[in-house]
Amino acid sequence: MEFNLAQVFAAVAAANPDRDCIVYGDRRFTFAQTDERTYRLAQALHGWGLGAHRERSELAAHESGQSHLGLYMTNCNEFLEGMVGAYKARVAPFNVNYRYGVPELVYLLSNARADAVMYHARFGPTLADALAQLPPLSLIHVDDESGNDPLPGAVRYEELLAAMPAEPLDLALSPDDLYVLYTGGTTGLPKAVLWRQHDIYLNAMGGRLFGSGEMVKSLGEIVARSRPETPGSMTVAPLMHGAAQWAAFINLLGGRTFVMPATTGHFDPAAAWALASRERVMSLSFVGDAFGRPLLDELESGNYDLSALMFLLTGGATLSAGVKQRFIELLPHVTILDAGGSSETGPQMGQTSSRAQPATGRFAPNPGAVVVSADMTRILRPGDDEVGWLAQQGLIPLGYLGDPEKTARTFPVIEGIRHSVPGDRARWHPDGHIELLGRDSVTINSGGEKIFAEEVEAAIAYHPAVYDVVVVGRPSIRWGSEVVALVQLADGARAEADEIIAEAARHIARYKLPKEIVFCTRIQRSPSGKADYPWAKAQVAALSAHRPA
Repeated sequence: MEFNLAQVFAAVAAANPDRDCIVYGDRRFTFAQTDERTYRLAQALHGWGLGAHRERSELAAHESGQSHLGLYMTNCNEFLEGMVGAYKARVAPFNVNYRYGVPELVYLLSNARADAVMYHARFGPTLADALAQLPPLSLIHVDDESGNDPLPGAVRYEELLAAMPAEPLDLALSPDDLYVLYTGGTTGLPKAVLWRQHDIYLNAMGGRLFGSGEMVKSLGEIVARSRPETPGSMTVAPLMHGAAQWAAFINLLGGRTFVMPATTGHFDPAAAWALASRERVMSLSFVGDAFGRPLLDELESGNYDLSALMFLLTGGATLSAGVKQRFIELLPHVTILDAGGSSETGPQMGQTSSRAQPATGRFAPNPGAVVVSADMTRILRPGDDEVGWLAQQGLIPLGYLGDPEKTARTFPVIEGIRHSVPGDRARWHPDGHIELLGRDSVTINSGGEKIFAEEVEAAIAYHPAVYDVVVVGRPSIRWGSEVVALVQLADGARAEADEIIAEAARHIARYKLPKEIVFCTRIQRSPSGKADYPWAKAQVAALSAHRPA
């Protein structure tokens, strides 16, 4: 059997109607309430003429035959309702980075060929400026604490729901209906990754049984597995990024409660721990050191009952070894699951750390994860002494929206098998574990050697005074390019550059060490916690420009 996300959610909601589905701060919605609200939204979208207009069999891999709904919001119950409601109407929702300025927003909505946008009131002014450069769009206004009035022509979300019947549409939902996820665009323009809903469900949204590659086979099996009541899970990562969406849907489609803090304008670690304690969540997901370090600082100074917490889940950015160790010391009963993957592959590999199992620098591959040769002509084998590309076989996306050339490059056929190769360098060790070296787009070529920025960042992060670090290259007459590290020290900490480089030298070869450490008051990152490499390069370039030749 193949699955549609709306179909799975409706079946699970019918089986567990009175169980909490979404907890957003102090707001609570049962599965029955969420199911009803999403049917009302689906009715509205369908009434506007939005839906599926061409089936997958008529389309190329980079094409969409569905209407597109932009979700321009911070974390909230409406974001998840927007996704499920759109799926029920056969509309494809997509994520909008709420940090974008007007030019970026115009690019994204144009690239997505958006038909409608559901937006938080606080983003109304920016959206209004963008709309002046775009064709007319249908607008759904979600009220927030900003108090901004709806834009001209926009309808308030709650008023829209109240006017619609809470009844299913007479639509043939398809496993070919799209799940659309925009990449972060931290090293280039964002791209819309197109997944079949069946494939993303089995790959990343709970269709594989935890701890194995076994896949669910029927709706009956999914419903039966959802019936036992288990603790919920929580995220502090933004839903506008894939990892948080996957965490949410693993819970929603598994009949478990999904919890989110109501503070969204900034990250509040105290509020996060208080909510995790109150809701007795089983797992907490976040993104790397940018979230991990503030959580640790608050955990050391606060007093929270986290006895129900069993797992810390991280991915999308590095959670350094020192941070992992501090978590294990403070929460010895907790296991840390560090996942590797991308928008184009789903979760590919994992690393487990606990009191009994110290962290290593290598990951155990998930089913379908392989390493292919640098020229993308061969699938490597464990133990091959070659740096290749991390790749994924099996359940992978269709392609990039509107871009056949990038689709062909990223999803090549190698040895007769279609792969996803989004651009991460890796080495496959004899024991079967994969060493992730880093994104090729931020690799530094220095003196003929390839140096991976993430590897240098991890080495520098071992120094206890380093709170955050981003590594980039800058032009060098001698080396072509040389390594520079931007470092943010922990509050009250002191360290000299040579001390930090000496610590890094204990973990990586000397030719990879930074030629300079630049101390910063604060490292800028994306809302998801990922490194902002264009910002870092601009800081280094500006510093170099102000130095005498």
